[in-house]
Amino acid sequence: MLSAGAAAGGRLYAERRPTAAEQAGAVRLPRPDSPAPPLPDGVELDVEGVAPFYTPVADFYTVHTALAVPQVDAGRWRLRVHGRGVRPREYTYAQLLERSDLMERDITLACVSNPVGGDLVGNARWIGVPLAALLREAGVRAPGAGGPADQLVARSEDGMTIGTPVEDLLDGRDALLALGMNGRPLTAEHGFPARMVVPGLYGYVSACKWITEMELTTFAAFDAYWVPRGWSERGPVKTQSRIDTPRAGASVGAGTVPVAGVAWAQNTGVSAVEVRVDDGPWLPARLAAEDTADTWRQWVLEWTARPGRHRLRVRARDRDGRWQTAQEAPPAPDGASGHHTVEVTVT
Repeated sequence: MLSAGAAAGGRLYAERRPTAAEQAGAVRLPRPDSPAPPLPDGVELDVEGVAPFYTPVADFYTVHTALAVPQVDAGRWRLRVHGRGVRPREYTYAQLLERSDLMERDITLACVSNPVGGDLVGNARWIGVPLAALLREAGVRAPGAGGPADQLVARSEDGMTIGTPVEDLLDGRDALLALGMNGRPLTAEHGFPARMVVPGLYGYVSACKWITEMELTTFAAFDAYWVPRGWSERGPVKTQSRIDTPRAGASVGAGTVPVAGVAWAQNTGVSAVEVRVDDGPWLPARLAAEDTADTWRQWVLEWTARPGRHRLRVRARDRDGRWQTAQEAPPAPDGASGHHTVEVTVT
């Protein structure tokens, strides 16, 4: 016979709401209707010290203002779509999982607060519902097609607001309401049960986690969270490149030294990477195979290193022929710029 204390404890356990991790662990993601294409041969270089092509979930950067990571009950969760020129819609988590248009894509995300050479950037394989499909189901039209709203304001469980240009969501890019990451349901830290992922835009204007609401409005009518704090309304990702190896301040032996890292130019793609040693000429690096224009590319230069102290810098070119700018700028208001530079000693 159970004691009164044991019975009470059993009731409390039964009444306890499962954590987001427990709920996510019970979810089996369906096979997407539109799977990601197979990775091409050579997408990952065999160079020690370079970030892997896919960033492990545990290592993927997280930036948010929540004092505690929201623990959202997926069974009670709803996504509401409403606003200007919209037929209001509401979706449950189960309805999203059961859709026939689930899409899987490889997409690199970058935080606007990432300094040049920083690690607030990562690449993952996402699965979710095309945002364009959800918006069109609600009757949303792009501003260029006569739609009355030019901004989608996403609201999070924790009260965050993030404003995204509607035109960018309907221009054909693979913008997702993501449900999974690297083959598994989202973790609580990365937005379980659902978040936005929009290639080509910094996270502060696109990557709403723990999303509960999408309101169609205008930039003139509403400033999302970061705008009154001095950040730009719109945040296209700037072309960037990073040296992962050798690290700044490293000491390496004379001879052939691989200088390698990653570069990204979302929505356009990286066409070239060059490295400069001290004040010498720009030297072409060897690029890994490209997955898509929305993912970063690894690169490597086999440097003939001579004894002494040397400065290495890197730059990337997008497929439109534009080199990333050498002009240095801080992250605020619309993303850092400049060439990542490291100093090393050759012995």
